[in-house]
Order: sequence, then structure tokens, then C-alpha cells
Amino acid sequence: MFTFRFDMRSPATSPASTTDLYQAALDMASWGEEHGVVSMMVSEHHHASDGYLPSPLVLASALAARTREVPIQVGALLAPLHDPIRLAEDIAVLDNLSRGRVAYILAVGYRPEEYAMLGRDYSKRGQLMDECIEAMRQAWSGEAFTYQGRPVLMATRTMTPGGPTLFMGGHSKPAVRRAARYGMGVMTEGNTGLEEFYKAECANYGTEPQMFVDPGPGTVSSAFIAEDPDAAWEEYGPHLLHDALMYAEWMGEHQQAITHSASATVEALKAEQGNYRIFTPDEAVAYVREHGLLSLQPLCGGLPPDLAWKSLELLAAKVLPQLG
Repeated sequence: MFTFRFDMRSPATSPASTTDLYQAALDMASWGEEHGVVSMMVSEHHHASDGYLPSPLVLASALAARTREVPIQVGALLAPLHDPIRLAEDIAVLDNLSRGRVAYILAVGYRPEEYAMLGRDYSKRGQLMDECIEAMRQAWSGEAFTYQGRPVLMATRTMTPGGPTLFMGGHSKPAVRRAARYGMGVMTEGNTGLEEFYKAECANYGTEPQMFVDPGPGTVSSAFIAEDPDAAWEEYGPHLLHDALMYAEWMGEHQQAITHSASATVEALKAEQGNYRIFTPDEAVAYVREHGLLSLQPLCGGLPPDLAWKSLELLAAKVLPQLG
């Protein structure tokens, strides 16, 4: 009925410390499993002024250790920024630690600053992605091979045969075509309308179409619950606006994403009634009945944990009981 996403922004304007935010994420993971969270996601970015999560596999490992059954997604994992052999090793270890509960949404990213920081060529990001997928899959076979002149043998087998589930993330035809070529599913940030193109490309490559997730208009991915949303906007709004402003600055031409907002003030973000929403309990129930899931980003924009817990406790007390 509900999902969690953690990106661990910790702007200087937040009264919460980075340490407190990370500890809260772990506590929320345990709480979420007790209350029926469907899945949890962690994200990745670098060269971020507000401390956006740079090491998603580390946090995913901690979440896996604090839970037993809930699926975890790393999305997006900016694979071209990593050495594929080391990445394959880390993923193999996490696959065993989590008993196969972690899946990955790979993406090339859209910020040249990240590539410059980590010594990667932004103009070759598509090629780097192809090399990474192929090298990881070969490493997970357990057979010795050579990668760019380097002898490779990865004896740490994944629990999941052939390696964990990989999706391709992105908004473009090249990303969707890549998913079809490698037999991967697709998860977009919304409104691409590329599912038929994906199926056609799968037919071209002779691969079986997998899950294609393309959220449509009206999808909310940063939801909160409050008895008085107007009052809650006074407390939550500055943190939600920070998140919206940072994504707007980063995304540039990627403005079809459901996470994009053109709002420059809390009042405008509230009036937009878009991705960032504060629902009453009854409104949240109605949303779930229409859309199936309520996507929560409890620590959005460095939201102090005490405010985040108010929303979650109201979810448990007045939303979940109505949904059975």
C-alpha cells in the first residue's frame, strides 16, 4: 500500500544532522516492514551541495540488515560512474546479505559534474553503460575472463542465479532500446509514452519484454499525511521546496519527469498539486484506492525526523486501517 524512498539530502538549512537523518532512515525501515511497506528505494547522486546519497549500496546493505523480507531497489544506480568489476563484487555480496531482495535500476545520469568529479567521460556514458552491464553479467557467471586487459575471477557467487534483477532507468529511446537489447525491464520517471517502442525493440532484438513502469499524470512520489495539510505545509513546505528546486536545477531538459516542478515558492508548490502532496488521511485512502500505492519520501529535503514520524504515525493510525 505504501513505499519508501531515501535520498538522504541534508541541506545546511535543515535543523537535523546528517547522522540523525541516516539513523532515522534505518529506524523507518524497521517500522515500515512492521507496517507493511511494499518496497524501499535508495538513490544516488554525486557533486551535490546538500549531501545527496553518494553510496547507495552501503545504505541498501544497512536497510537489508534492519529488515527481513521487504524488497529494496537501488534506483537509480549510476553504473557508468563505477568500475564494473568492483561494482559486480559489491552487488554480489549485497545479494547474499539481503537474500536476493535488492534489485537495481541502472541509469547513465544527466549531470556532467558527476562524471567530471569521478573521472569519467560524460560523452561516452552510453558506451560505459554497455561495458558495465556486459562485464557485470560475465563476472556473475563465476568464470574467469579478461576485462580491458585485466584478469577477472569473481568466486563470490550471487544468491540470485545469473545476478540480481536489473532494470534500465531513463527517459530516452536510447535507454529503452538498451533495455530491450539486454532483456531488461524499464522504469522511467514518468510520461515517456515509450512502452510500445520498447516492445518493438524487444521484437527486433529477440528478447522477451519485461516490466515497463512509466508513471502517468497525477502520480505522486513524495507524499505526506496530516490532519491539517495547510498547517503542515508551513512546517514541511520549505523542505519539500528544497527538493523540488534542486531537481529543477539538475534536470534541465528532463522536465517531463514527474518529479519536476516549476515552483519557486512553498505557496506555488502547494498550489501545484503535483508530485509533492500533503494528504489528509481520507485523501490518502482515496489516492491509494485509485493508484494502488502511496509513495512516501519521509525525509524529503532533510525533513527533521520528528516531523517525518508525525506523518508516518498518522499513516499507521488512520490510513492503513481503512485499507485493510
